[in-house]
Amino acid sequence: MTRIQNQKLAQIFYEIADLLEIKGVAFKPAAYRKAAKSLEDLDKDILIIYKEKKLKGIKEIPGIGGSVAKKIEEYLKKGKIKYYEDLKEETAIRQIVTHFFKTKGISLEKLKQDAKKRKIIYSRFTRPAKQLLELAGSIEKAKKAIDKVAKWANSRNLDYAIETVFKKWLELDRLKPKEMVKKPFFQQKPMVWSQTKKKWYVIDDDGTWLEFAGKEEEIEWKIIK
Repeated sequence: MTRIQNQKLAQIFYEIADLLEIKGVAFKPAAYRKAAKSLEDLDKDILIIYKEKKLKGIKEIPGIGGSVAKKIEEYLKKGKIKYYEDLKEETAIRQIVTHFFKTKGISLEKLKQDAKKRKIIYSRFTRPAKQLLELAGSIEKAKKAIDKVAKWANSRNLDYAIETVFKKWLELDRLKPKEMVKKPFFQQKPMVWSQTKKKWYVIDDDGTWLEFAGKEEEIEWKIIK
C-alpha cells in the first residue's frame, strides 16, 4: 500500500511551518515540522489508520497533537485544510516579498534582521508585491515570474527589483539566461584543443600556442558568461 496521503500531508505541514515563520509566529513552526516528519516516517498509510481508529488513531501517532490531528482528519474528509488555505491567502504579499529576497540570496532570518535595523525598508516592497500578485493572478505565478527575471538578470550580472518584473512582464517567455560556457585554462592562461594534432595547447600572453605537457586533471574549467 502506498503512503501518498502521508507525503501530501507532510508537505502541507512543512509549508504551514514556513508560512508561520514568514508571519512571525514562534514555536508553532517547529510543531508542524515535527508532525510532518512523523508522517514521513510512518510505516502505515494515514488513511488506513483513520479508517481503523478515526481521530483517536491519528492522535496516537508520536509527534501529532490534537490540533494537527483534526487538520489531518479534515484533509482526509475534504481533501484540503481551511487553516492552510487561509494562511496562504493571509501571507500572500509577504510570501512574494520573501521569495524576491530569496532570489537575492537573502534568507528570511536575514531579511527580518535587516528590516529591524532599517537596512531594508520592508514597506517599500509590499505595494509592488501586491501589484505583482494582482498582475500574475496567483502566488505561484508571481514567484515564477520573479525567478525568470532573477535568472535572466543574474546571468548578465544585472541588478533587478520587483518592479523589473513589471517592466519585463510582456517578454517573460522570451527572457533567457545568458548561456554559460566552460572554457579550459592552465595556470590562468587559456587553452585550445587542436583537432588536427589531437593535442592541447596553452595560449601564452603574446598569443603563442605552447604545447601542453601536463596532465588532463591539471586543466581548470572556468564558467564564462
